[in-house]
Amino acid sequence: MAGRGPSRPTGRGMTTRVKTAKRRRTSSTRWLERQLNDPYVAEAKKRGYRSRAAFKLLQLDDKYGLLKPGQRIVDLGAAPGGWCQVAVERLHGQGTVVGLDYLEMDPIPGVTLLQLDFYDEAAPGRLTEALGGKADLVLSDMAAPTTGHAQTDHLRIMALAEAAWDFARGVLAPGGAFVAKLFQGGAEQDLLSQLKRDFARVVHAKPPASRADSSELYIVATGFRG
Repeated sequence: MAGRGPSRPTGRGMTTRVKTAKRRRTSSTRWLERQLNDPYVAEAKKRGYRSRAAFKLLQLDDKYGLLKPGQRIVDLGAAPGGWCQVAVERLHGQGTVVGLDYLEMDPIPGVTLLQLDFYDEAAPGRLTEALGGKADLVLSDMAAPTTGHAQTDHLRIMALAEAAWDFARGVLAPGGAFVAKLFQGGAEQDLLSQLKRDFARVVHAKPPASRADSSELYIVATGFRG
């Protein structure tokens, strides 16, 4: 991977249908069929990205200019590593990228990976040490396993976003940026109020790679006042 390639799939394939096999639930069949027919999944595989989620960060960067050579970047909830790959690619080898997740990840050239639960009391110190200075960008694609109950899922991801912000406010350099995943649900007003106080610009964004039937969106805050 190199350069600033397109942030959308470049081709279209034929639709693949999947039959429900024995001992495979209908929901699993639908998920598999969606994966096989998702152009972002195919494009991620073609370009060597570890997940289709890489395109979400590519598209956010295209729109908001988040990634710049020389930055120090933290990626919270980094597994399997797609966002870290994009960050390294767009920094052109100039800068520091640190990824954290409780899941094990294969090494990524140019990235410091920490296998640690973000809620571990040692996590903030380990991240700060690995950065070697103030962060220019804190990314959080963290999400708790979904329960199927929209309000519960919204509250759980809000707790993660708020925890990410508590960390970010202590490590961001003036002018820095913060990006976090949310689910639509209406409980984010307190977080939005804090971010609007501390940043020059705060917006909601739903990149094209975010599935249309998902309530997922991202909050993008730029121009940290320090």
